[in-house]
Amino acid sequence: MSDALVITAPLEGWASPISETPDPVFAEKMLGDGVAIDPTLGEVRAPCAGKIIGLPASAHAVTVCAENGAEILIHVGLETVALGGHGFTPRVALGQRVAAGDLLLTFDLDTLARRAKSLISPVVVVNSGKFAVESTVTGREVRFGEPLMTLRPVGAVAAAGEIGGEALRRRVHVALAHGIHARPAALLAREAGRFTAEIAVVIGERRANARSPVSVMALGVRLGDEIEIEARGDDGAAALEALALLLTTADAAPERSSTPKPPPEIAAPSATPLTALGGVPAAPGLAIGAAVRLVEAEVVVNELAGSLAEEEAALSGAIRSTSAALELRLASETGQGREIVEAHLAFLDDPDLDSAARAAVAEGKSAGVAWRRAIGGYVAQLRGLGDARMMERAADLADLERQVLLRLSGDTGATYALPDNAIVIADDLLPSQLMDLDPKRVAGLAIGRGGPTSHVAILAAAMGVPAVVALGPRVLSIEDGALLILDGDEGRLQVAPKAGEIAAAQTRLFERRSRLTRAKAAAREPGRMADGTRIEVFANLGAVAEAGGAVENGAEGCGLLRSEFLFMERDQAPDEHEQFAAYQAIAQQLDGRPLVIRTLDAGADKPVSYLPLGAQANPALGVRGIRVSLAWPDLLRVQLRAILRVRPAGQARILLPMIASLSEIRAARAIIANIAVELGVATPLVGAMIETPAAAVTADLLAPDVDFFSIGTNDLAQYALAMDRTEPQLASQVDGLHPAVLRLIAETVRGAGKLGRPVAACGALASDLAAAPILIGLGVSELSGTPSAVPELKAAIRDLTMAQCRDLAGRALVQTSAAAVRTLKLESAPMNVTAGAVS
Repeated sequence: MSDALVITAPLEGWASPISETPDPVFAEKMLGDGVAIDPTLGEVRAPCAGKIIGLPASAHAVTVCAENGAEILIHVGLETVALGGHGFTPRVALGQRVAAGDLLLTFDLDTLARRAKSLISPVVVVNSGKFAVESTVTGREVRFGEPLMTLRPVGAVAAAGEIGGEALRRRVHVALAHGIHARPAALLAREAGRFTAEIAVVIGERRANARSPVSVMALGVRLGDEIEIEARGDDGAAALEALALLLTTADAAPERSSTPKPPPEIAAPSATPLTALGGVPAAPGLAIGAAVRLVEAEVVVNELAGSLAEEEAALSGAIRSTSAALELRLASETGQGREIVEAHLAFLDDPDLDSAARAAVAEGKSAGVAWRRAIGGYVAQLRGLGDARMMERAADLADLERQVLLRLSGDTGATYALPDNAIVIADDLLPSQLMDLDPKRVAGLAIGRGGPTSHVAILAAAMGVPAVVALGPRVLSIEDGALLILDGDEGRLQVAPKAGEIAAAQTRLFERRSRLTRAKAAAREPGRMADGTRIEVFANLGAVAEAGGAVENGAEGCGLLRSEFLFMERDQAPDEHEQFAAYQAIAQQLDGRPLVIRTLDAGADKPVSYLPLGAQANPALGVRGIRVSLAWPDLLRVQLRAILRVRPAGQARILLPMIASLSEIRAARAIIANIAVELGVATPLVGAMIETPAAAVTADLLAPDVDFFSIGTNDLAQYALAMDRTEPQLASQVDGLHPAVLRLIAETVRGAGKLGRPVAACGALASDLAAAPILIGLGVSELSGTPSAVPELKAAIRDLTMAQCRDLAGRALVQTSAAAVRTLKLESAPMNVTAGAVS
């Protein structure tokens, strides 16, 4: 018993099993195992010797870290945080060392009896995955100092006193646009894993191991929440700095607003024939097809446990097999699909999840029951937060639960031979299930549950598959083979439509497909206007795998290669050889077409873990873009050497991001010139990105030192309008067609034109068919959009004349809002249009 620690009663009153607590978070042991006490005296005393590591401002709870590392939370009453401290008086301070029996809190029993949900006070070991909770005393009255439970380490647990240094703490306001959801939680866990310090994330009385993405995500942290990062160890200070940077940096890929569009039609009462259902648009598009119900039976879990060794081996084997399958899938996925698989791998490697499952196995549960219990607790906790986004992230954990349970049962899962034009119907669809379907046969998705920011919705949009979610349970009453019309734009599903409705939908679908077919057929032709004016249409790329598809779609080159794909999601920067190999592979797929490579654009919404950028109060205005490269010139030199080695010579061009002053261009060009001499090659073309108003209004001063300009309309709009484009409440207003942004573009063209420097547009506006004629009318001679947008961009340009575009641009510049600009129409016979770009 030498390793065991006896925890004494911190409260006087009636002790009950924790499972009887009238709160699922405690009853289902989501926060840990322990005992519940109904207090009869308004005092809380230390259950053991240790240190106070948790004491919220509301003083309704206190956490003691024992000498052996066990963390004991005493939570006085239920939902007492809402009292705001009323009725509570702390008698200790955070960080104070206490002896067993020391007075920690006093509270007014009468106040709690009147205002709290319940007086039941859980006493739980919040890191119980590391300890076996034994000999719990329940079903009787307990007094201060009496044994309440015994803790025995189940693995290597470092005693608090053995960890180097005092606990360091740092408070930060979370700047992640959607709080700590799946991807940020996975990134946070990976970052924490780089340090030896023990690191915790604390919000109120709740805390989570920073190395556990599931636990951190389950905290339900939202945008703007103040949290505390706590680190104890020799490298604790560095850990705080790194994690604070991650948490105060906006998401790289903001999700769409979770505010659903009101359904256009409510389902008819169940007694009437089902003709239509209204849901929430999740991925745009229109589909006509036959219903295919995807209903999978629940995985059979063996309730009967074998020996401890057998169950541990079975669990380990299933986890390894699932991980191997995910790694295999990761190799073939790109973009959003790759991010989702990476998040699943991070969850599978979660130490708290693993500890919870193995603790259940140690209790005598089968591997399947243990895994289901471990995952289920977190799923219930996420769904209980009442946050739509967190509920959707729970689906990822349910997916992981299913994948491991399938391997434990020996079942490979259902396979579906879909017919052509299948509209898949499901109550809910897991990401792995969608990835297993043949995308060539899926015409649309009609989902009973889910939300517009679920991973299935994101995947569907990336696949170009129309999807409607939140259709309700009646969607499952649709029979296989029923004819359906799915409108992903309006969030509507028509069942057994009438002949006229089918004809109208077929006409719409035919027109959309015809436009795209004609556009693709002519996509290889050079971009040229109806009057013969040459407009180049390039593609933005973010990975090697995208280059071939861009050429197939008619891209005349790559106008923006986001080189961050080589630098992100890793522990150290890519070396020269790795970068050169990637750039050369893209150049070869482009087959001699121009390749414009933007140098590393790190910082702000693109954090790089191995660069000590430090916490920045406003990352969007901090060290990012060219400022990062000039602050770490060795990193820049390696990248430039790789670019200058690309063959044939001259195909690769260099684009410098986030330029605000001439001195930045000259500093970068000096480095480029030196490397060119070292390698014995000619200096390539060098351009500057126009993303700041400063660069736009001084384009004439920058022009002598660059060969071309490229307008990043996303950031230019953000800075011109002083609106964070990652902020959900503002994102829809950050429109590059705002007259203020258009005037900055016009000023850029005017300044560039003094020395004949060409101007390209490579932001989201360059893919917008409504914006193309305005940009061309302002004097932009190259559009670089998403690869899929290239055919339709070229088709739209073929129907335009420069006179029409200049007239439209001139009218756009004098509007008062982006909405007003978007109502403008092309004139067939523009009047009073002079030659030259609009000024």
